[in-house]
Amino acid sequence: MSIKPSIVWFRRDLRLEDQPALMAAMRKGGPVIPLFIWAPEEEGEWAPGAASRWWLHYSLASLQKELSSLGLSLVIRQHLSLQVILDLIKQTGADSVFWTRRYEPLIVQRDASIKAELQKQGIKAMSFNGSLLFEPWTVANKQSHPFQVFTPFWKKCLSLGEPEPPLERPCAALAYAEKIDSDSLEDLSLLPKIRWDAGLEEMWCPGSKGARAHLVNGLEHIIGHYMDMRDRPDLKGTTELSPYLHFGEISPRVIWQGVRQKFGYEHPGAQAYLRQLGWREFAYHLLYHFPRTPSFPLKEAFMSFAWNRPGPALKAWQKGQTGYPIIDAGMRQLWKTGWMHNRVRMIAASFLVKDLLIPWQEGAAWFWNTLVDADLANNTLGWQWVAGCGADAAPYFRIFNPVSQGEKFDPLGHYVRKWVPELQWLPDKWIHQPWAAPDEIIRRAGVQLGIDYPNPIVDHAQAREKALEAYAKL
Repeated sequence: MSIKPSIVWFRRDLRLEDQPALMAAMRKGGPVIPLFIWAPEEEGEWAPGAASRWWLHYSLASLQKELSSLGLSLVIRQHLSLQVILDLIKQTGADSVFWTRRYEPLIVQRDASIKAELQKQGIKAMSFNGSLLFEPWTVANKQSHPFQVFTPFWKKCLSLGEPEPPLERPCAALAYAEKIDSDSLEDLSLLPKIRWDAGLEEMWCPGSKGARAHLVNGLEHIIGHYMDMRDRPDLKGTTELSPYLHFGEISPRVIWQGVRQKFGYEHPGAQAYLRQLGWREFAYHLLYHFPRTPSFPLKEAFMSFAWNRPGPALKAWQKGQTGYPIIDAGMRQLWKTGWMHNRVRMIAASFLVKDLLIPWQEGAAWFWNTLVDADLANNTLGWQWVAGCGADAAPYFRIFNPVSQGEKFDPLGHYVRKWVPELQWLPDKWIHQPWAAPDEIIRRAGVQLGIDYPNPIVDHAQAREKALEAYAKL
């Protein structure tokens, strides 16, 4: 008697290496049917943004090639997930469905209902951890409550022992013999109709091959010096693996193992880098245990905070026209490449919520649409941290000074000159505060402030005082 087929439902795990859902199907035996479902309506307001859809298109194209090397074809469907799965079961006679877990609130609810319905109909439905080092419900404090501060959270994680080693990439699989109807990748219309994505294509190579290349480069050239370089946007000091992690083109266990094997357990740069994986774990821990936080502050007192109404200042921030070079460089880098250096993300976010007093949700929404690594857990943690309303939040009086931050982390102005070329001839002394430069210096640099480059839309010192007054009222 032949073994019935199994469906492997690919979601944010677009890879073959360390792919527990795929491995479970292969261990069961029988034909394997890879499936991807495009159902953005099931994700509500957090459906993938424009930059994420661009990445997803090329990531799926990469996955199709990888699966074909195993003799498998990716089935692509568009409709409600449960209906697609039931239709495919009816068509193929599959008796099992395997997938990798996701942790976004709406997806957790949807997956639970799908699993219950499949099991009710006698279909084996199993989900696996392929996205995190530690499942959110396995890490708790002494009172069995979720953590809200990072350092004790990460200490607890490390006390649980080393994560399990990653699974090997399979070499072959048994394909379903008959033809299965599938939409084409182009049918999903993920790419922009007006092509603004040249900068993304220039910088990124979505897919597991690109992920592995970034990891190898990081192990060879970056992680060993991570503590000295990670905060410098003018240097190649980060591995830029975040979008690959978000789409599951590489697993955190593969990264963990690679770092451990290369540097051991005591290397300070490696420890600092793995700590960043810890922050990602913490973000998912918070999202799972506090599912309202993508839209509402964890600290309820902030529900009554006196934010300003978004207006021209928000547009200036989005377009990189604030008059503060380090912020404008970051926002332009974001628009051009779909990515922004983490230090600059913090500076730009602080400016929006504390200098302009614009709600953090506005910044989170903009990042969601423009980042190729737009991750609900990380995006929420970052914005609530800067705003001071989340877990392990920055103290209310911590307001990044865009001038001193620029001078400290882009000391020669290379980052600003790359992304704000109208200022490229300004001397280093004035590159982060062109409005303060003597008229003769400005003239020699060929810049007309207010025409070629804007004057600051707010005075930082005055804005800081207003922010402190507003925060003090809480």
